[in-house]
Amino acid sequence: MCTGNIYRSPLAEHLLKQRLPGAQQVIHLSSAGTLAAVGMPMAATAGAFLLKRGADPSGTRARRLTRELVEQSDLVLGAATEHREAAVQLSPVWSLTRAFTLCEFARLVRAEDATGVVDPAERFAALVQGAVARRGAAGAHTGDDDIDDPVGTHPRKVRACLVRIEGVVERIAAAVRTG
Repeated sequence: MCTGNIYRSPLAEHLLKQRLPGAQQVIHLSSAGTLAAVGMPMAATAGAFLLKRGADPSGTRARRLTRELVEQSDLVLGAATEHREAAVQLSPVWSLTRAFTLCEFARLVRAEDATGVVDPAERFAALVQGAVARRGAAGAHTGDDDIDDPVGTHPRKVRACLVRIEGVVERIAAAVRTG
C-alpha cells in the first residue's frame, strides 16, 4: 500500500505478480492507498516502467485501504512507515504481526525460514513468521525502510523510486520462489 495507490504500491503489486506467476493460485496480490482517489488510473510513468518489463498495467485503478482489506491479508506491505502504521490503526491486533514496510520485509525475509516446506501456502506463512521473528532483533534495522512518494518530483527521482521498488520486489520474490 502507499498513499495514492498510483505509483508505489501498484508497481510493487504488478512486479510481484510478474515474478511469482505460479504462486498467484495461493498468494492473492493487490494494492491500495491510504488516501487514494478511488478509480484514479496508475501514473503513466509507472505504467510505462511496467510495460518495459513485460508487465501489463492496463485497467489498474486506485482503491482505498480499508479495515476489511487489512483483515483479509496474511501480509500487508506499505511503501513507508506511515502506511504500515495506517494498517495497524485500522486493525491493531490483526496487523501487528502482519504489517511491514516493503523494504523492511525484503530485509527480514529469508528463504531458509521455509526450507523443506513444499506447500506454497505453508511456505508463504513460514516466510512471514520468520520475518516477524527477526523484527526488533539486535542489528535487524540497517537502513531507511521508507520509499519516498515520487509524486511531483523530478523524473530522475521518479525513476530512482521505481528502480528501488523493483529491486526490493525481486528480493522478496526470490525468497518466495526458492525452495
